[in-house]
Amino acid sequence: MPSPRHLEPRLLRAFVAVAEELHFTRAAARLYVAQQALSRDVRRLERELGAELFVRTTRQVTLTPDGERLLPHARRLLQAQDDLLAAFGQARPLLVDINSPGLVTGHRVLELARELAPGQELMARYESGLTGAATEILAGRLDASFGRVAGLDPALRRGLGHQPVRYEPMAVVLPEDHRLAPWEEVPLAELAGETVYAGAGNPRTPEWTDLAHRLFEGRGIEVASPVPLAVGDEEFQRVMAKTRNPVLAVVGFPAMAGSVVRPLVDPVPLSPVSLVWRKGLTHPALDALRRAADRLAAGEKWLRRPAGGWIPASDARAMSGHN
Repeated sequence: MPSPRHLEPRLLRAFVAVAEELHFTRAAARLYVAQQALSRDVRRLERELGAELFVRTTRQVTLTPDGERLLPHARRLLQAQDDLLAAFGQARPLLVDINSPGLVTGHRVLELARELAPGQELMARYESGLTGAATEILAGRLDASFGRVAGLDPALRRGLGHQPVRYEPMAVVLPEDHRLAPWEEVPLAELAGETVYAGAGNPRTPEWTDLAHRLFEGRGIEVASPVPLAVGDEEFQRVMAKTRNPVLAVVGFPAMAGSVVRPLVDPVPLSPVSLVWRKGLTHPALDALRRAADRLAAGEKWLRRPAGGWIPASDARAMSGHN
């Protein structure tokens, strides 16, 4: 492989994006460039290096041996450039999805990360579900999110790194005049015969609906049919007040007007929460986010499962290993 005297970082970023996505359209979306421009940059890099980096067919893109050899070097060079820019206060903001403004776990990790890295800019985003966020992460429009990794489509999971953060106890949101509203805790058996809303039909949150199906199976609890997708707290409250179905949530879910939040027990169902990011992403603010998640998980005992806690086996496996 010849050694050119100069290589533009833009060309290496184009190469790394395609190498990680193995798809030119997704790589172009991730870099906010036209696909034709991305293809031109990759071809120019191949000419300058005198090597073919990808095998392209109508069905797939794969790395050649030269492409495999270049990838770790390209990542190191781009990381060095990012470190240099960060040293002079020029690192780009890290875009972090925390699902919704009222949820506790992601918000607390984000706030601590801001304290740990005051020189970095971490910007909150609200995608409402990990499936929706993961799609944005892989397209390069988000950097990190929180949620149930085991519930993601395998095609999405392959492009993501993740770090277990918390087993979050689950709850139910009830109309304030519901028969179970006076209870301080609601045993799962008491929901038998109820129809509970768990985001069915929302394309951003299928991982949450799947968790509900697993929890309710064999307990006589039905998952509510899809309702019109409500955007914003007011619309969500209006739709839920109209259907009057209990809503599956987590213990930190903010109570809506006319409703109460009650923890679920016997057993305590757990929502497994991981920090998720795009594989290969390097950013000083992501390092701070991971440190914050580690610190809170240890200090708050977030990863200690309560005796009798319920979690699907697939989630237990996903939470036992990370990258």
